[in-house]
Amino acid sequence: MVAIIAGIFVSMAQKEGPITIVTGNTAAKPLPIQIGKTNDTQCAMLLKSERNAAEVIAPDGRTWFFDDPGCMVLWLKDKPFKDKATLWVHTLDTQKWIDARKARYGVSDHTAMHYGFGARAKGDAKSIGFDEMTLRMMRGENMTDPKIRKKLLGI
Repeated sequence: MVAIIAGIFVSMAQKEGPITIVTGNTAAKPLPIQIGKTNDTQCAMLLKSERNAAEVIAPDGRTWFFDDPGCMVLWLKDKPFKDKATLWVHTLDTQKWIDARKARYGVSDHTAMHYGFGARAKGDAKSIGFDEMTLRMMRGENMTDPKIRKKLLGI
């Protein structure tokens, strides 16, 4: 396992351009994000922090990175391995990586792409689960919609 992780870091260090995918993550563990050097697979923005970051790991060990859980959901929707993929999110409350399917999500948080779904290890009465967050993303019911934003923020 140490050899695999070392290989991943060596392959990432040898690339000149932004990192968009890493192969060989057969342990399906969240990989460290190289801030300012890793691209969001969906929107192509460089990741500026681990805050609200997400990772998708295919069963074959390919790993993709996202700056917002909403980007992860949009990208994953048509992938044939979506139900078998390992999904990780970096939480706002614990600052740790957890299973995205077990996380709770705020609905009006500040996130990189302004969708508003910040991940938490422990939710509150206003938080929603992964399936509800996914449904809202697919419907466009997030903070990027001015009507939804007004309703959620009360402005």
